[in-house]
Amino acid sequence: MTMPDVVPLVDEGLGNSAYLVDLGDGRALVVDVSLDLREIDRVAQRRGLTVAFAADTHLHADFLSGARQLSATEGTRVLASAAGHREFAHSGLRDGDDVDLGGLRLRALGTPGHTDEHLSFLLLDGDRPLGAFTGGSLIVGAAARTDLVSPDRTEELARAQYASLRRLAELPDDVAVWPTHGAGSFCSAPPGSDRTSTIGKEKTTNPLLRAADEDSFVKELLASLGSYPPYFRRLGELNRRGVLSGTPGLPPLDAAAVRRLLAGGARLVDVRPLGEFAAGHVPGALSIPLRPAFASWLGWLAPHDRPLVVVRGADQDPAEIAWQAAKIGYLDLAGELAGGMDAWTAAELQTATTRLVGPDQVSGPVLDIRQKPEFASGHLPGAQHIELGDLPSRVDEVPQESLVVMCGHGERAMGAASLLEQAGHRDVSVLAGGPQDWADATGGRLDSGR
Repeated sequence: MTMPDVVPLVDEGLGNSAYLVDLGDGRALVVDVSLDLREIDRVAQRRGLTVAFAADTHLHADFLSGARQLSATEGTRVLASAAGHREFAHSGLRDGDDVDLGGLRLRALGTPGHTDEHLSFLLLDGDRPLGAFTGGSLIVGAAARTDLVSPDRTEELARAQYASLRRLAELPDDVAVWPTHGAGSFCSAPPGSDRTSTIGKEKTTNPLLRAADEDSFVKELLASLGSYPPYFRRLGELNRRGVLSGTPGLPPLDAAAVRRLLAGGARLVDVRPLGEFAAGHVPGALSIPLRPAFASWLGWLAPHDRPLVVVRGADQDPAEIAWQAAKIGYLDLAGELAGGMDAWTAAELQTATTRLVGPDQVSGPVLDIRQKPEFASGHLPGAQHIELGDLPSRVDEVPQESLVVMCGHGERAMGAASLLEQAGHRDVSVLAGGPQDWADATGGRLDSGR
């Protein structure tokens, strides 16, 4: 049999790939699909395929799995680690177990490290390995982080990850590597455009596979671990239980209903572009512009235990907003402000504005809210640094004075400004641009390091 069609379905925002494998007989295998099944459905329908199998490599922390939903609606057989103790119908697999896909076989390989129960799935034609779905084990140029299970087990799991990568490296060089986590994932993937690879290429280019020994591997992997969103600590257990969801939506709410919800503790999330938010928004609103990274920042900044109300622009797709939220665990959004900001102002309710400044208008204190590696690579001299994800708990460290907030382009900085405004800061501006724009406009030199 020739190599079957393996279709990667990339979620640019979360930095992950799901895969659909055309089994050649009208059926398909899907691997690591999220609860947002719209693209899987489109590809399967276009090809005339029924999704017969859904394999999950691990209990995902960064998105809700769609496997149980497929089982309930399509009769799909779910394949997952027996050690995951999932609470819904599935075929529990252990290391070395084979599943007959009808001509092809799928073999479970125990590859703990990213999680305890992590499996990779080796796709075989007879005895010939074609490719491995490596999940959060071997990924392009790296290996996924090992600090999500428990902080005090990070090194133990890093050592397990070392053994798992060595095991995968024993596969033939021409075996394809189809990882789940890729560039943009907070599960720790280096930047880069390649999302798939081969065993041979990874043996040649992946620095972790080239580590001199286990201790060197562990040191290098642990040094790469950055921050991650708090929702990562919740979703693994939700995936163990299994999630079923209808089609999420944004019920319309008039301005009076939104006011009542906000008075009762709801949080308002404004998803409009930063320029529109700057020009006028509901006081106390959280700015998270709708873009590929929307879900990650929603999960990082918005409370999961309070109702969320959305303000959007007329040209922004409410279904996209609802699905982006649902796939990371926000399954019951309270709704949206019907008519958007026009309806709010028509009701003569209070609005707030945020000043946008150009690169040549930066003066006074600067707060840089990018990730640590971004800040270290180049920042304005004297800038205070607090990562955006840390800002809600560190807002008291920001001086109550005229302040310019910046990131790489402006979207994250507007989110930070909205948090500061909610905390009582009254003179916050946002840089429309990034550090290089400032250097180009002013001739100033960026500082590096932390």
